[in-house]
Amino acid sequence: MLDTSNDLKPWIVNRADPYVLKHTDGFYYFTASVPEYDRLVLRKAATLDGLVNAQETVIWRKHETGEMGNHIWAPELHFIEGKWYVYFAAGTAEDQWAIRPYVLECSDEDPITGTWVEKGKIKLDFESFSLDATTFEHNGERYLIWAQYKESDSNLYIAKLANPWTIIGPQVLISTPEYDWEIQGYRVNEGPAVLLRNGRIFVAFSASATDHRYCMGLLEASLDADLLDPGSWTKHPKPVFETNEETENYGPGHNSFTVSEDGLTDLMVYHARPYKELIGSPLSDPNRHARIQAFNWNEDGTPDFGVPGK
Repeated sequence: MLDTSNDLKPWIVNRADPYVLKHTDGFYYFTASVPEYDRLVLRKAATLDGLVNAQETVIWRKHETGEMGNHIWAPELHFIEGKWYVYFAAGTAEDQWAIRPYVLECSDEDPITGTWVEKGKIKLDFESFSLDATTFEHNGERYLIWAQYKESDSNLYIAKLANPWTIIGPQVLISTPEYDWEIQGYRVNEGPAVLLRNGRIFVAFSASATDHRYCMGLLEASLDADLLDPGSWTKHPKPVFETNEETENYGPGHNSFTVSEDGLTDLMVYHARPYKELIGSPLSDPNRHARIQAFNWNEDGTPDFGVPGK
């Protein structure tokens, strides 16, 4: 079981945007952004504690020129119809901020030792800074949710997928920064993470600049609703997870969800820094550490993420 004897201690250091998948083989798989932003890595272990010291394997490196040549960012690992997929964002070798979402595929049983093939860039309706693609299945349909800039806002969009790397049909705006806690430093909604529970879909997301003001919000919709109808979605008016100085969790966000080894406890994986003051750009600071903690459910069926580090 996960050791929670020292909640102030980071789980996996220097790994931001952490993503954990508990697979049907009983193993946990971990990926995240590395501070160098130059490669994609995977770890595998039978337990969550085991991931801390598990061997980390580089499954792919950035290109020397052109697309996928810079700022390799925020990977997620998914298992879809018998194959493994990594969704990640990348700039070009010539422009690190020309960031778009890309997909890799692996047909082998073990993604650590298997061969990864580039499926290319996800084609979006308009060309702009876009990242943090995540995917989920509901009622036999597969969906993609991602963040994309339009004008000065980083918004969240949803669409259906024809296959894991191809959008089909409309690309629908479901959230844009509007509350004060979403517009600190920058106007940002990003890092969507999906929970299907209690007849609803919950999408946790991250907001504001990536310093101590970074925090998490929550969208929800009924699973009986049309998820491509913006009117189906409701945003909670207050952040659901934010900086806690007592536990030295600054700027918690960009989370994913998993479960305990026995499957009985819901867990949230996220990153945070152990200090507030930064020198230079927040993205050049390597100390966004992966953290993990249990969360509960309120009587009204909504998740209660509690306080970072508690």
